[in-house]
Amino acid sequence: MTEHYFSKEPVSSFNLRKVKFIINHMEYEFYTGAGIFSNNKLDFGTRVLIENMKIKEEDDVLDLGCGLGVVGRIVANVTKGKVILVDINKRAVKLSKMNTKGLKNVEVFQGDQYEAVEEKKFDVILLNPPQTAGKKVCLAMIQKAIDHLKKGGSLQMVARHNKGGETLSKYMIEIFGNMETLVREGGYRVYMSIKE
Repeated sequence: MTEHYFSKEPVSSFNLRKVKFIINHMEYEFYTGAGIFSNNKLDFGTRVLIENMKIKEEDDVLDLGCGLGVVGRIVANVTKGKVILVDINKRAVKLSKMNTKGLKNVEVFQGDQYEAVEEKKFDVILLNPPQTAGKKVCLAMIQKAIDHLKKGGSLQMVARHNKGGETLSKYMIEIFGNMETLVREGGYRVYMSIKE
């Protein structure tokens, strides 16, 4: 069986180590390991999302498909609200817990898509969709987002526009009735839809 970063239980050896990333002119250190998304470097799409996300000081935020927890850790410094990180990959969840240790407003859960946060609603859902997992999975993440947002809340998603992002952004319009492109950078775009 082929192992993907969206596998529930990676079987490759963990190979725990530390990496340093410069984000918004600040250096951060993260624990990382094999079997998770972009485990050696900060994925360009993730960087574009972090640098352009719109988070208010009291927002409750969901980092869906959190990987090793980079986005959630940065968000926790921006908002005093609750920051919840979710990933299907048990190894990603373990690393996210290590990388957000000591941050009182952060919780990390293991689960497929929204199953770990069924009863919760957020001001912002951040998503770098796992396009390798297929269009059906990505569309479901967009479709279900509206049920997990407060009124006026936003889904903010990064994707390569010419590699499936355009299709996903059109689906955001279909589901939410609106979509704004926050930034275009290096082939990536950050799309935002608001629950009206």
